Amino acid sequence: MITLSKIKSVDFYRKIPRDLTEASVLGAWLSIVAAVSMIFLFGMELNNYFTVSTSTSIIVDNSSDGDFLRIDFNISFPALSCEFASVDVSDVLGTNRLNITKTIRKFSIDPDLRRMGAEYNSQPVPNFIQHGEEVEDESIVGSETLTGDNFDKFSHEHPILVVNFYAPWCYWSIRLRPSWEKAAKIIRDRFNPETDGRILLGKVDCTLDFELCSRHHIQGYPSIRIFRKGSDLREDHGLHSHEYYYGDRDTDALVKAMEELVSPVPLKNQKLALAPLTGGCRIEGYVRVKKIPGNLVISARSGAHSFDSSLMNMSHVITHLSFGKTISPQVLSDVKRLIPYLGRSHDKLNGRSFINHRDLNANVTVSPILSFDTFCSIACFSS
Repeated sequence: MITLSKIKSVDFYRKIPRDLTEASVLGAWLSIVAAVSMIFLFGMELNNYFTVSTSTSIIVDNSSDGDFLRIDFNISFPALSCEFASVDVSDVLGTNRLNITKTIRKFSIDPDLRRMGAEYNSQPVPNFIQHGEEVEDESIVGSETLTGDNFDKFSHEHPILVVNFYAPWCYWSIRLRPSWEKAAKIIRDRFNPETDGRILLGKVDCTLDFELCSRHHIQGYPSIRIFRKGSDLREDHGLHSHEYYYGDRDTDALVKAMEELVSPVPLKNQKLALAPLTGGCRIEGYVRVKKIPGNLVISARSGAHSFDSSLMNMSHVITHLSFGKTISPQVLSDVKRLIPYLGRSHDKLNGRSFINHRDLNANVTVSPILSFDTFCSIACFSS
């Protein structure tokens, strides 16, 4: 029978008796350093575990819809005229497209967002308008000063009344003033109000007659409006539109345009354009943008007008806003059955309204800015 002592003799891990061990100062210091190191390393690992880190990576989008992302939208602006509404696109790579019109449609709307008239197809406001080099002479005053009290009287007395709605602080109004007064004097001499009276040139200071300018939907300065037989409405198959002058602003161009207005048959090169009857505009269509971070901005823009930002109201209602290809109703229905949550989170901005309820005389409104990103599906608007 194998005894217990014989079994212990094959032990590979024999222990040294405690009586034979001896503690040393060096060993104590090594033990302390080792314990402190282990505690430190454990704390570092624990802190790293609870720390939130953010990393950025670039991923190539290999989707089948090409190199561009399509953004479809239908947005209504109750207080922005289609005359100045501009759709702009920019991105982080330097792309900057201003006043996109090829894939955009604009419609005049009433305060209840109902469509008024045909599609807005007026000529765009030119970015460069020639101005005269005349030096202002206070002795030359050819235009009639119009106010809220006498405006209707003059508009009914003359078959054609051309009015310069201006603001004294506006740079473009200041540049126009000498040419306007000189042209008005020439027209007054050629078509004397006492003997002819077919045309009269007038002016309205919108800082003094704010209500008159607001009634005629003046949003940019200077605005040269043409009133025919007491009304600024032009008939086009039963639809009404304002009539503006968008031509050059030197004396010769103004005189020539006024003479064409008096002529019973306007010349083909007459530089006139139409603007919507109401101050509202519905903008619908789509733009194609690169699949990188950028902005889609809808703002009031003109290369030859000034805007009083304290009077601008960029309130808007989003009827539709979507990114990428449109999903067919059948496919969307199938997806909703598979992933119900996707159906509830789809088109979160549709039907949303962003209305400015603040005092327009004391606050500056901001144009709507849509930020798009290849990796984001939520768009943020500011109003």
